[in-house]
Amino acid sequence: MSRPVILCIDDEDLGLEIRKMVLEREGFTVLTARDGQTGISVADAEQVDAVVLDYAMPGMDGGQVAAILRQRKPDIPILMLSAYVALPDEVMRVVSVSATKGDGAFTLVDKLKGLLQANAPDGRGGGR
Repeated sequence: MSRPVILCIDDEDLGLEIRKMVLEREGFTVLTARDGQTGISVADAEQVDAVVLDYAMPGMDGGQVAAILRQRKPDIPILMLSAYVALPDEVMRVVSVSATKGDGAFTLVDKLKGLLQANAPDGRGGGR
């Protein structure tokens, strides 16, 4: 079975590195991008199974990135990470689920696994 590919987009190096480490340890392949535009380019070029996206970024914020990703790949699960508890309604409409950065790594992994299982044609998650 192929390892699910997760794209993490965040302008904070430390958060990106920690998430990459945790997700790889859980058996995911992790691609990273430091800004929204790079993240969109990576999503266009690679087979990505889900996106973990930071909301507050300079330039394009996570809401704008999510809207573009949703247009290009309507079925891709998007988990929006935010230091803010409440995200704007228009953002919540384009993302699959949200988590606050304070929730911790295990909550992130659980939500991601749930998204991948819900999105899999056979209910098992993983490659398409």
